[in-house]
Amino acid sequence: MKASDLMVKALEAEGVEYIFGIPGEENLDLLESLRGSSIKLILTRHEQGAGFMAATYGRLTGKVGVCLATLGPGATNLVTPAAYAQLGAMPILMITGQKPIKTSKQGRFQVIDVVDMMRPITKYTTQVVSGDRIPSVVREAFRLASEERPGATHIELPEDIAAEQTSAPLLAQSTARRPIAEYKAISAAVEMIEKAKSPVLLIGAGANRKLTAKMLGEFVEKTGIPFITTQMGKGVIDENHQKFMGNTALSAGDFVHRAIKRADLIINVGHDVVEKPPFFMEVGGQKVMHINFETAAVDPVYFPQLEVIGDIANSIWQIKEGISSQVHWKLDFYDDVHQANIDHRQAAEQDERFPILPERFVKEVRSAMPKDGIVTLDNGVYKIWFARNYPAPFPNTLLLDNALATMGAGLPSAMAAKLVYPDKPVITVCGDGGFMMNSQEIETAVRLKLHIVILILRDDAYGMIKWKQSNMGFDNYGLDYLNPDFVKYVESYGGKGWRVNAANEVAPQLTKCLAEPGVHLIDVPVDYSLNDETLNKTIRELSAKL
Repeated sequence: MKASDLMVKALEAEGVEYIFGIPGEENLDLLESLRGSSIKLILTRHEQGAGFMAATYGRLTGKVGVCLATLGPGATNLVTPAAYAQLGAMPILMITGQKPIKTSKQGRFQVIDVVDMMRPITKYTTQVVSGDRIPSVVREAFRLASEERPGATHIELPEDIAAEQTSAPLLAQSTARRPIAEYKAISAAVEMIEKAKSPVLLIGAGANRKLTAKMLGEFVEKTGIPFITTQMGKGVIDENHQKFMGNTALSAGDFVHRAIKRADLIINVGHDVVEKPPFFMEVGGQKVMHINFETAAVDPVYFPQLEVIGDIANSIWQIKEGISSQVHWKLDFYDDVHQANIDHRQAAEQDERFPILPERFVKEVRSAMPKDGIVTLDNGVYKIWFARNYPAPFPNTLLLDNALATMGAGLPSAMAAKLVYPDKPVITVCGDGGFMMNSQEIETAVRLKLHIVILILRDDAYGMIKWKQSNMGFDNYGLDYLNPDFVKYVESYGGKGWRVNAANEVAPQLTKCLAEPGVHLIDVPVDYSLNDETLNKTIRELSAKL
C-alpha cells in the first residue's frame, strides 16, 4: 500500500480519534489517506491552536493527541505547543511534512531542519526515511509520548516517502505495567509519617492522574492529614474538603505557606520541577518525603530524606493500607489555616465595584458553574486568583498552565475539552491580550458547532506585566493597547456576544450562555488596581497573624 495509507492505519491502530491541524502541499498524500479513515480532521485557523487542542486532548484523556502541519512555517508554528506539552506533561504527537528527500527540484525553499529544531523540546523526534519504517516509528512515538513523564513527540513525513509503496506490517501495542515501589520504601514511609508531629500532604502536577486521585482521597479520609495543592495539582482531591488548606498560587506569604512552615514533614506527591517550588528546604529543617514516578532531581533547596519511587497510586495505596492515625499528631493549626483562607476569600467576594475585582469575578464564575463543569484559563494575572480562590471539586475541572505559562492557549483548550466531554459545560477565561493571540479559532468552534463560553477580562493592557512593572518600581510604559468591539467581533464569526455592566451580572449572564447552545463571548471589564495591595500586603499581614 501507499506509505501514507500505512501511516493512517498505524494511527488508527493507536486509537486516534482526531487530528488537529492545517495541511500543506507536502501533506496531500496523508490528507487523501485520512479522507477514507475513521480519524476526523479538525481543521484549525493556526497551527498553534491545533497544537494546544492536541495537547489538551492528551491532558484530559491520557491518550496521545495528534496534530498536523506542513514544513517550514507550519512546523515552526508548532514550537510553542511542543514546549507547552513537554513542560506540562501532556502526551502529544506532531506530524509535519517535508520536501522530497530523495530528489528535489526546489533547492532549500521553505526547508529548515525541523527534526533538529524539535529535539530540545520533545521526548522523541525523527524523520521517516522509508515507508517500511512507519510502523516502528509511530509505535515508538506513541509509547514515549504517553509513558511517565508524558510529553511531546514529533514525526516528519517527507512528501516522496508518503507517496511510495510499502508492504510493512503494523506493530501491535505492547502491554506495559509501571513498576511499583519496593516494600522497604513503603515501610519507611509509613514509619516516617507515623513518627511525625505535624505532617502535611502536598499534591503536585504528577499526582494529577485518574487513579491517583482516588487513592489520595482515601489516604486523607483514613489519616485526617490535611492537604495543599500546587496549581497543576488542583482538584485531585475535592478542594471543598475540610482538610484542604489552599493552593500555592503565590510564591510566599499566603496562608498555605504558614502551614508548610509549621509542618515537620511534607509528604510531597507528584512533585514536578516545572512548577514554581511551593517551599524551600534547609539543611537541618523539616523533613520531606518524595513520592513520584521517578527519583528527585536534587538541588540546593530540594533534597528529600526519603524517596518512594514507582506508580504513585499504588504507592499511596500501600502506605494507606499500612498506616494508622496517631494520637500525637498535632493538626489543629491546619484547621485554623483552612478557616482563615475561607474568611479572607469571602470578604473580598462581596465587593460590588465595577469594573469587577478579580476575587469577585472568580466567585461569580464558581457560583454559575456546575461541579463537573470545565474551566480553561489562558495566561494572565487572573490565573493567580483562580488557582487560589476557585475550589476545584474534581481533577481537570480547572485547566491552567503553570509550566510554560503561555498566552493564547485558553480558547483552543476549551474547544478540545468540549470535544472530549460534549455533555459537560465548558468555559474559557482569557485576558484580552491572550485571547487575541488565537481568537481566530472562534471560527473553528462555530464550524464544529461547539457550545462554549468565552469570558474576556478586559483591561486594555498586558495587565500582568504592567503589574510587575509597577512592583519593580518602574513607571508604566509600553503595555497599553486598543481592543476591538468584542461583541461585534464574535458576532462576525457567527457567535453571540454580550457585555456586563455590574459585578452581579456576571453569574446570571454566564448561566444564560451555558443554557443556550453556540459560541458565546462575554466582555467583562476588570480592575487589577488592588492586586499589589492585596497580594503583596494584605494577605501577608493576615497570614502572619496565624
